[in-house]
Amino acid sequence: MSDETMYKHMKDLPSSRLLGTGTPMCAGCGGLLAIHQIYDILGEKTVLVNAAGCMTLLAVYPHTPFRGSWLYTSMASAPAGAQGVRDALDVQLARGRIKPDEDLQVVVLSGDGAAYGMGLSSTSNAIEQDLDFIYLCYDNEGYANTGQQSSPATPHGARTSTSTGPRGFGGHKKDLFAIWAAHRPAYVATVIGTEPVDLARKIEKAKGLKGPRLIIALSPCPTGWDFDPRETVEIGRLAVKTGIWPLKEYENGKVTHTKLPSRRAPVEEYLVKQGRYAHLFKPARNEAMLAEIQAGVDGYWAEVEADHG
Repeated sequence: MSDETMYKHMKDLPSSRLLGTGTPMCAGCGGLLAIHQIYDILGEKTVLVNAAGCMTLLAVYPHTPFRGSWLYTSMASAPAGAQGVRDALDVQLARGRIKPDEDLQVVVLSGDGAAYGMGLSSTSNAIEQDLDFIYLCYDNEGYANTGQQSSPATPHGARTSTSTGPRGFGGHKKDLFAIWAAHRPAYVATVIGTEPVDLARKIEKAKGLKGPRLIIALSPCPTGWDFDPRETVEIGRLAVKTGIWPLKEYENGKVTHTKLPSRRAPVEEYLVKQGRYAHLFKPARNEAMLAEIQAGVDGYWAEVEADHG
Protein backbone atom coordinates (compact mmCIF):
# COMPACT_ATOMS: atom_id res chain seq x y z
CA MET A 1 0.00 0.00 0.00
CA SER A 2 1.40 3.40 -0.96
CA ASP A 3 1.75 6.27 1.53
CA GLU A 4 -1.04 8.19 -0.21
CA THR A 5 -3.44 5.24 -0.11
CA MET A 6 -2.59 4.67 3.56
CA TYR A 7 -3.26 8.33 4.37
CA LYS A 8 -6.69 8.22 2.72
CA HIS A 9 -7.55 5.01 4.54
CA MET A 10 -6.48 6.31 7.96
CA LYS A 11 -8.15 9.69 7.52
CA ASP A 12 -11.58 8.05 7.43
CA LEU A 13 -11.06 5.88 10.52
CA PRO A 14 -12.15 7.03 13.96
CA SER A 15 -9.32 6.32 16.40
CA SER A 16 -11.51 4.02 18.51
CA ARG A 17 -11.54 1.51 15.64
CA LEU A 18 -7.81 1.44 14.97
CA LEU A 19 -7.15 -1.47 17.31
CA GLY A 20 -10.34 -3.23 16.33
CA THR A 21 -12.11 -2.36 19.57
CA GLY A 22 -14.70 0.06 20.87
CA THR A 23 -12.22 1.51 23.37
CA PRO A 24 -13.34 5.09 24.20
CA MET A 25 -10.23 6.97 23.05
CA CYS A 26 -10.34 10.51 21.67
CA ALA A 27 -11.28 10.68 17.98
CA GLY A 28 -8.31 11.41 15.74
CA CYS A 29 -5.69 10.36 18.31
CA GLY A 30 -2.30 10.48 16.60
CA GLY A 31 -0.75 8.27 19.25
CA LEU A 32 -3.26 5.51 18.66
CA LEU A 33 -2.65 5.80 14.93
CA ALA A 34 1.06 5.12 15.44
CA ILE A 35 0.56 2.37 18.02
CA HIS A 36 -1.83 0.52 15.73
CA GLN A 37 0.84 0.36 13.02
CA ILE A 38 3.63 -0.48 15.45
CA TYR A 39 1.71 -3.33 17.07
CA ASP A 40 0.94 -4.81 13.65
CA ILE A 41 4.71 -5.29 13.26
CA LEU A 42 5.67 -6.26 16.82
CA GLY A 43 2.85 -8.81 17.02
CA GLU A 44 1.40 -10.75 19.90
CA LYS A 45 4.71 -12.05 21.30
CA THR A 46 5.01 -8.90 23.37
CA VAL A 47 4.56 -7.75 26.94
CA LEU A 48 3.40 -4.13 27.00
CA VAL A 49 4.47 -2.41 30.21
CA ASN A 50 2.21 0.62 30.33
CA ALA A 51 3.15 3.75 32.25
CA ALA A 52 0.08 5.64 33.47
CA GLY A 53 -1.17 8.00 30.76
CA CYS A 54 -3.61 8.32 27.87
CA MET A 55 -3.09 4.75 26.63
CA THR A 56 -4.00 3.36 30.03
CA LEU A 57 -7.57 3.87 28.80
CA LEU A 58 -7.02 1.09 26.29
CA ALA A 59 -7.25 -1.46 29.08
CA VAL A 60 -10.51 -1.96 30.95
CA TYR A 61 -9.85 -4.74 33.48
CA PRO A 62 -9.63 -7.60 32.73
CA HIS A 63 -9.49 -6.83 28.99
CA THR A 64 -7.09 -5.03 26.65
CA PRO A 65 -7.31 -4.65 22.85
CA PHE A 66 -3.93 -6.36 22.45
CA ARG A 67 -3.35 -10.03 21.69
CA GLY A 68 -0.20 -10.08 23.82
CA SER A 69 0.33 -9.41 27.53
CA TRP A 70 -0.16 -6.15 29.43
CA LEU A 71 1.30 -4.84 32.70
CA TYR A 72 0.18 -1.52 34.18
CA THR A 73 2.62 0.57 36.24
CA SER A 74 2.74 4.01 37.80
CA MET A 75 4.02 6.83 35.61
CA ALA A 76 7.65 6.69 36.73
CA SER A 77 7.98 2.91 37.12
CA ALA A 78 7.58 1.38 33.66
CA PRO A 79 11.32 0.71 33.07
CA ALA A 80 11.53 -1.01 36.47
CA GLY A 81 8.50 -3.10 35.52
CA ALA A 82 10.16 -3.95 32.20
CA GLN A 83 13.31 -5.01 34.05
CA GLY A 84 11.31 -7.40 36.24
CA VAL A 85 9.51 -8.93 33.26
CA ARG A 86 12.73 -9.30 31.26
CA ASP A 87 14.54 -10.90 34.21
CA ALA A 88 11.68 -13.35 34.76
CA LEU A 89 11.68 -14.34 31.10
CA ASP A 90 15.46 -14.84 31.15
CA VAL A 91 15.19 -17.08 34.23
CA GLN A 92 12.49 -19.14 32.55
CA LEU A 93 14.63 -19.48 29.43
CA ALA A 94 17.72 -20.47 31.43
CA ARG A 95 15.78 -23.16 33.30
CA GLY A 96 14.22 -24.52 30.15
CA ARG A 97 10.69 -23.69 31.24
CA ILE A 98 10.06 -21.79 28.02
CA LYS A 99 11.65 -22.34 24.65
CA PRO A 100 13.51 -19.58 22.75
CA ASP A 101 10.65 -19.34 20.26
CA GLU A 102 8.29 -18.68 23.19
CA ASP A 103 10.27 -15.66 24.38
CA LEU A 104 8.50 -12.29 24.43
CA GLN A 105 9.51 -8.79 23.39
CA VAL A 106 9.31 -6.41 26.37
CA VAL A 107 7.86 -3.04 25.35
CA VAL A 108 7.37 0.01 27.54
CA LEU A 109 4.40 2.09 26.39
CA SER A 110 4.61 5.62 27.72
CA GLY A 111 3.48 9.17 27.10
CA ASP A 112 5.86 12.11 27.04
CA GLY A 113 5.12 13.01 30.66
CA ALA A 114 6.81 9.81 31.83
CA ALA A 115 9.34 9.47 29.01
CA TYR A 116 10.68 13.04 29.13
CA GLY A 117 10.10 13.72 32.82
CA MET A 118 8.80 11.55 35.65
CA GLY A 119 10.29 8.28 34.42
CA LEU A 120 13.58 9.57 33.01
CA SER A 121 15.70 8.57 36.01
CA SER A 122 14.55 4.94 35.98
CA THR A 123 14.86 4.90 32.18
CA SER A 124 18.46 6.10 32.36
CA ASN A 125 19.26 3.31 34.80
CA ALA A 126 17.60 0.73 32.55
CA ILE A 127 19.72 1.87 29.59
CA GLU A 128 22.88 1.77 31.69
CA GLN A 129 21.97 -1.79 32.72
CA ASP A 130 21.70 -2.61 28.98
CA LEU A 131 18.13 -3.79 29.46
CA ASP A 132 16.80 -5.62 26.41
CA PHE A 133 13.59 -3.67 25.78
CA ILE A 134 11.81 -1.31 23.41
CA TYR A 135 10.65 1.98 24.86
CA LEU A 136 7.74 3.37 22.85
CA CYS A 137 6.84 6.98 23.63
CA TYR A 138 3.68 8.49 22.15
CA ASP A 139 4.55 12.18 22.34
CA ASN A 140 1.50 14.47 22.45
CA GLU A 141 3.57 17.27 23.97
CA GLY A 142 1.70 17.64 27.26
CA TYR A 143 0.00 15.80 30.10
CA ALA A 144 -2.98 15.18 27.85
CA ASN A 145 -4.71 12.60 30.03
CA THR A 146 -5.20 15.11 32.85
CA GLY A 147 -6.03 18.30 30.94
CA GLN A 148 -3.01 19.11 28.71
CA GLN A 149 -0.76 20.66 31.30
CA SER A 150 2.69 21.56 29.97
CA SER A 151 5.24 18.74 30.08
CA PRO A 152 9.00 18.61 29.38
CA ALA A 153 7.99 17.87 25.76
CA THR A 154 5.82 20.98 25.29
CA PRO A 155 7.17 23.14 22.44
CA HIS A 156 8.08 26.79 22.80
CA GLY A 157 5.11 29.12 22.42
CA ALA A 158 2.36 26.51 22.71
CA ARG A 159 -0.52 27.34 25.04
CA THR A 160 -1.47 24.69 27.61
CA SER A 161 -3.76 24.67 30.63
CA THR A 162 -0.80 25.71 32.78
CA SER A 163 0.82 28.16 30.35
CA THR A 164 -1.96 30.54 29.39
CA GLY A 165 -0.08 33.81 28.97
CA PRO A 166 0.16 35.81 25.74
CA ARG A 167 3.39 34.02 24.74
CA GLY A 168 2.29 30.51 25.66
CA PHE A 169 4.87 28.07 27.08
CA GLY A 170 8.09 29.93 27.76
CA GLY A 171 10.34 26.89 27.90
CA HIS A 172 11.64 24.64 25.14
CA LYS A 173 10.94 21.01 24.27
CA LYS A 174 13.47 18.66 25.82
CA ASP A 175 15.57 16.68 23.32
CA LEU A 176 14.80 13.12 24.42
CA PHE A 177 16.42 11.71 21.28
CA ALA A 178 19.77 13.29 22.24
CA ILE A 179 19.43 12.25 25.89
CA TRP A 180 18.96 8.62 24.90
CA ALA A 181 21.73 8.78 22.26
CA ALA A 182 24.13 10.10 24.93
CA HIS A 183 23.67 6.75 26.73
CA ARG A 184 24.82 4.92 23.55
CA PRO A 185 21.86 2.49 23.40
CA ALA A 186 21.22 -0.01 20.63
CA TYR A 187 18.81 2.20 18.70
CA VAL A 188 16.81 5.44 18.82
CA ALA A 189 14.31 6.66 16.21
CA THR A 190 11.62 9.25 15.67
CA VAL A 191 8.47 8.29 13.78
CA ILE A 192 4.96 9.55 13.07
CA GLY A 193 1.85 7.60 12.11
CA THR A 194 1.34 9.66 8.96
CA GLU A 195 4.65 8.40 7.51
CA PRO A 196 3.82 4.66 7.63
CA VAL A 197 6.63 3.40 5.39
CA ASP A 198 9.32 5.18 7.41
CA LEU A 199 7.66 3.99 10.62
CA ALA A 200 7.45 0.36 9.49
CA ARG A 201 11.10 0.24 8.45
CA LYS A 202 12.24 1.57 11.82
CA ILE A 203 10.05 -0.77 13.85
CA GLU A 204 11.26 -3.76 11.82
CA LYS A 205 14.84 -2.68 12.54
CA ALA A 206 14.20 -2.14 16.24
CA LYS A 207 12.45 -5.50 16.52
CA GLY A 208 15.52 -7.28 15.18
CA LEU A 209 17.98 -5.66 17.60
CA LYS A 210 18.84 -6.39 21.23
CA GLY A 211 19.38 -3.95 24.06
CA PRO A 212 17.72 -0.62 24.88
CA ARG A 213 15.74 0.82 21.94
CA LEU A 214 13.63 3.98 21.86
CA ILE A 215 10.88 4.91 19.43
CA ILE A 216 9.44 8.43 19.80
CA ALA A 217 6.17 8.86 17.91
CA LEU A 218 4.91 12.42 17.56
CA SER A 219 1.22 12.12 18.34
CA PRO A 220 -1.04 14.98 17.19
CA CYS A 221 -3.72 15.39 19.85
CA PRO A 222 -7.03 16.99 18.77
CA THR A 223 -8.12 17.49 22.37
CA GLY A 224 -4.91 18.97 23.74
CA TRP A 225 -3.73 20.77 20.59
CA ASP A 226 -7.24 22.04 19.77
CA PHE A 227 -7.93 21.01 16.18
CA ASP A 228 -10.63 19.10 14.33
CA PRO A 229 -9.95 15.32 14.57
CA ARG A 230 -10.29 15.12 10.78
CA GLU A 231 -7.07 17.17 10.52
CA THR A 232 -4.83 14.65 12.33
CA VAL A 233 -3.24 13.25 9.19
CA GLU A 234 -2.69 16.69 7.63
CA ILE A 235 -1.13 18.09 10.79
CA GLY A 236 1.14 15.04 11.03
CA ARG A 237 2.28 15.51 7.45
CA LEU A 238 2.90 19.23 8.05
CA ALA A 239 5.01 18.44 11.13
CA VAL A 240 7.42 16.65 8.80
CA LYS A 241 7.05 18.99 5.82
CA THR A 242 7.86 22.10 7.88
CA GLY A 243 10.80 20.41 9.60
CA ILE A 244 9.23 20.75 13.06
CA TRP A 245 9.46 16.95 13.49
CA PRO A 246 12.68 15.53 11.99
CA LEU A 247 12.53 11.85 11.09
CA LYS A 248 15.84 10.32 12.12
CA GLU A 249 17.53 7.38 13.78
CA TYR A 250 20.58 6.69 15.93
CA GLU A 251 22.58 3.49 15.58
CA ASN A 252 26.23 2.58 16.23
CA GLY A 253 27.05 6.10 17.36
CA LYS A 254 25.70 7.76 14.21
CA VAL A 255 22.59 9.88 13.62
CA THR A 256 20.94 9.57 10.21
CA HIS A 257 17.99 11.59 8.95
CA THR A 258 15.64 9.28 7.09
CA LYS A 259 13.61 12.00 5.39
CA LEU A 260 15.14 15.31 4.32
CA PRO A 261 12.47 17.82 3.30
CA SER A 262 13.68 19.20 -0.05
CA ARG A 263 11.63 22.38 0.32
CA ARG A 264 10.43 23.02 3.83
CA ALA A 265 7.10 24.77 4.26
CA PRO A 266 6.94 27.75 6.66
CA VAL A 267 6.30 26.60 10.22
CA GLU A 268 3.21 28.77 10.48
CA GLU A 269 1.40 26.42 8.07
CA TYR A 270 1.64 23.85 10.87
CA LEU A 271 1.03 26.23 13.76
CA VAL A 272 -2.03 28.02 12.37
CA LYS A 273 -4.08 24.80 12.25
CA GLN A 274 -3.84 24.33 16.03
CA GLY A 275 -5.75 26.26 18.68
CA ARG A 276 -2.80 25.99 21.06
CA TYR A 277 -1.02 28.53 18.83
CA ALA A 278 -4.05 30.76 18.09
CA HIS A 279 -2.63 33.52 20.33
CA LEU A 280 0.25 33.92 17.87
CA PHE A 281 -2.17 34.95 15.10
CA LYS A 282 -5.11 36.67 16.83
CA PRO A 283 -6.02 39.33 17.74
CA ALA A 284 -2.69 40.36 16.18
CA ARG A 285 0.16 38.37 14.68
CA ASN A 286 3.06 37.91 17.06
CA GLU A 287 5.75 38.32 14.42
CA ALA A 288 8.57 38.10 16.92
CA MET A 289 7.45 34.75 18.33
CA LEU A 290 6.69 33.31 14.89
CA ALA A 291 10.15 34.36 13.70
CA GLU A 292 11.71 32.85 16.80
CA ILE A 293 10.05 29.47 16.21
CA GLN A 294 10.98 29.56 12.51
CA ALA A 295 14.57 30.46 13.35
CA GLY A 296 14.83 27.49 15.71
CA VAL A 297 13.72 25.10 12.97
CA ASP A 298 15.97 26.76 10.37
CA GLY A 299 18.93 26.55 12.71
CA TYR A 300 18.39 22.84 13.29
CA TRP A 301 18.28 22.04 9.58
CA ALA A 302 21.25 24.30 8.82
CA GLU A 303 23.33 22.13 11.18
CA VAL A 304 22.00 18.97 9.51
CA GLU A 305 22.84 20.27 6.05
CA ALA A 306 26.33 21.30 7.22
CA ASP A 307 26.91 17.78 8.58
CA HIS A 308 25.84 16.33 5.23
CA GLY A 309 28.32 18.54 3.42
